[in-house]
Amino acid sequence: MEIEFLYEIFDTLPRQGPGDSKSTQKAYSFIDNLPQNPEIIDIGCGTGEQTIEIAKLSQGNIIGLDNYQPFLDKLERNANLQGLSNVKTINKSMFELDFQEHSFDIIWSEGAVYIYGYEKALEDWKKFIKSNGYFVVSEITWFKENPPENLRKYWENECPNIKTIEENIEMIKKKGFNLITHFKLPDSSWWENLYNPLEIRLSLLKGKYFGDNEKITQLNDVYDEIEMFRKYSSYYGYTFFVTQKI
Repeated sequence: MEIEFLYEIFDTLPRQGPGDSKSTQKAYSFIDNLPQNPEIIDIGCGTGEQTIEIAKLSQGNIIGLDNYQPFLDKLERNANLQGLSNVKTINKSMFELDFQEHSFDIIWSEGAVYIYGYEKALEDWKKFIKSNGYFVVSEITWFKENPPENLRKYWENECPNIKTIEENIEMIKKKGFNLITHFKLPDSSWWENLYNPLEIRLSLLKGKYFGDNEKITQLNDVYDEIEMFRKYSSYYGYTFFVTQKI
């Protein structure tokens, strides 16, 4: 799928992946012993609903990092409307991070770290975290072993290194982090902020691109993803992992 068309599908949604403010708040509640104004980066922030939430919770200096400027523009507008001067944005790929070592008290990433690879991110981004700082992500995981074959193939194509919760916990420990807590995102995190508005968006785009067989096929592929979750949500979902650098 062309990247611009992908962005056209998702850029009007409340979030570009599963999540909700209560889950963001819950994950943040396990973080303590921060400085008065912590340094935080939200990697793959999208339009930044969670970035705004973290800015309010932390009173820290937070960077929203994404490689699509219209997402960052929307984040900046929302931050300004809410009087949040502690939110900044950087247009940069997560594959090109060049911050100084020990720059951040928290690295945060909801629903985006799979693009880079969670295991590789634990290795490569650890140096950017201050001593005893935190790395908080929501990551796609298997909830059950032996998923249906069509589901397994789909997620292994989207996220080749998808793991069970237990496998992720073992990996976290091996990479030099303490696991503070983990919890599954509720199904409502997928429907309320993503799939329900996405279904409306897809319907509008089908009208816009009527007769364009290539784009209609791509839109139908997104419909198939929604139906897969409707059918198999007991097998997979996102899990928050709140970890601390050792």
